[in-house]
Amino acid sequence: MDRREFFKATATAGVILLSGDLLRGTSFAQRLVSIPESERIVITIIVDNLADTGRPDYKIAKRLERIESVFDNAPYAEHGLAYHIETVVSGESHSCLFDYASDAGGVMKNMNLLKIDLRKIEALGLSHDHWDHQAALLGILRAKKNEFRNGIPLYVGEHFFVGEYVRGPRGNIISQLALNREEIESLGFVKIVEIKEPTPIITGAYLPGRIELVTDYEKIPPRFLTKRGNEFIQETFPGEQAVVLNAKGKGLIVLSGCAHRGVVNTVKHAQKMTGVEKVHAVIGGFHLSGEKPERIQKTIADIKAIGPDYIVPTHCTGFEAIAAFAQAMPDQFILNTAGTRYVITV
Repeated sequence: MDRREFFKATATAGVILLSGDLLRGTSFAQRLVSIPESERIVITIIVDNLADTGRPDYKIAKRLERIESVFDNAPYAEHGLAYHIETVVSGESHSCLFDYASDAGGVMKNMNLLKIDLRKIEALGLSHDHWDHQAALLGILRAKKNEFRNGIPLYVGEHFFVGEYVRGPRGNIISQLALNREEIESLGFVKIVEIKEPTPIITGAYLPGRIELVTDYEKIPPRFLTKRGNEFIQETFPGEQAVVLNAKGKGLIVLSGCAHRGVVNTVKHAQKMTGVEKVHAVIGGFHLSGEKPERIQKTIADIKAIGPDYIVPTHCTGFEAIAAFAQAMPDQFILNTAGTRYVITV
């Protein structure tokens, strides 16, 4: 092969490799996202599956305090997840809500206990289109419409309002979507924003866009379906979102809703999109409930290799996986309860 043929061949190979990479949803030339460093981050779990008023503060976890009544630290819990996120960047505070669980009354009870000021909320976000993360949103928006900012953005991933379905134990197909675009838009003060690429939700916090699938074991169960025309096909959750933050001097904080695309995939995607290897905390649902022990152990091994300072499995992680994380990573593990605040400061 002469020199001219060599350069022609290598150029062609480069195009083929890049094309293949693009088809997988990544690019060698992918722009890194620079998330502003926060000197203070407060992540509040408004609602989770577990409530436990007897647990003390532990490391970065601050529990609800009893102020005047025994009911002051008696939060509502359900099979659902809801976050309040606050960042402080260059001395300025910013806040958003991410996921909303299913029962509006219970969520608003906890918001009151936690003294969350909805007038300060700059944006709303949703991880994915399952009832246990979004069914309460419409009721909250209707009840608190005078407290939210006019034109507040609601960030959702691609295909969100297409809906997602699950095949029931008897073979019946059940819709998981509890929100309707028209109902939200009819409120008159919410602007729906569909994203595909990394997008800031507030200063200091990003939604990752489409999360790349890199592990060989974080498979989406075939019971999850979506609809294309009149046909039900396998759901891959291409629009599922997380929240990625950057704590000054400490590293990334990754918050997941359910991590259907895999919690390891989610964390690795956050590292790749930011170019930051250090992970300070991984918090959220890891969708390991009912999974085989082999997958749980592979997940734990990969998370241990990443080396977060804290691991906080919530919601759909499941008892077996939560117990396994506690055993395998005792120094990093924190048991979450509804109403817990995670405070990260410089």
